[in-house]
Amino acid sequence: MTTTILTAFTLMAFAANSLLTRQALGSELIDPVSFTLLRLGSGALALLPLSRLVSEKHAPGAQRGSWGSGFALFAYAGAFSLAYLSLNAGVGALILFGSVQVTMITGALRSGERLGAVQWVGGMVAIGGLVYLLLPGVSAPDPVGGLLMSAAGIAWGVYSMRGRGAPAPVSMTAGNFLRSVPFALLFAALGFASMHLEPAGVFLAITSGVITSGLGYVLWYRALRDLTTVQASLVQLLVPVLAGFGGVLLLSEQITTRLALASVFILGGVALAVVKPPRQKEHRSSP
Repeated sequence: MTTTILTAFTLMAFAANSLLTRQALGSELIDPVSFTLLRLGSGALALLPLSRLVSEKHAPGAQRGSWGSGFALFAYAGAFSLAYLSLNAGVGALILFGSVQVTMITGALRSGERLGAVQWVGGMVAIGGLVYLLLPGVSAPDPVGGLLMSAAGIAWGVYSMRGRGAPAPVSMTAGNFLRSVPFALLFAALGFASMHLEPAGVFLAITSGVITSGLGYVLWYRALRDLTTVQASLVQLLVPVLAGFGGVLLLSEQITTRLALASVFILGGVALAVVKPPRQKEHRSSP
């Protein structure tokens, strides 16, 4: 597979995660704590045997995942689930990946990339669009949900940057999922009193864990081999668009004027910020 095909499948998986999570939680088919645990647990159970079947070079040791990446994965998944109690799929994806852009571009700057005046203006426009979306008002998203999704975006940005250049994406993703489970179990223990599960909710959580998360993240780590940090942040701008249209078509959600305008500012601003190549070649390092 080429990087383009891998990236396309990954972006569809990311959008599908928003739709699956919103369907499960918005319809009260499952609670966010159980969804997070089932999502991460099923992903680990699916990927561990796969990592043993797939022959990957440089898989031993650190390339089997890390606790830092495992915690970032849990932080993303937990905040993501809680946020979708009050956000629709399109708004949630927009806030998520708006925060991802800020995180990854900041990481790119710290790793040696430099942006010119046009790129800085684009970044400020994107941040302004995100602030506008979250401002109080009739059509503003729930503030707690917005903050939680912003936290999920930061965690996902960190997880993505830690996976750049991964020589063994299956083994590393499996290891990260396995290390995320203890955090998810603690999360479940704290939220035990609010747990409720219906068969449809369990099915959606496992589908998210095994297919759109587990396998999707393997493809993402593989695609990251050939993408710079800035390029990786740029391609994810398509996810809110896919999730927004998916929410309208599949979940009967509506696109508000505020969401449409914020989308223009965020997507346009970040595209402007990353359209030019960096002045300095970034330094790659193993996570």
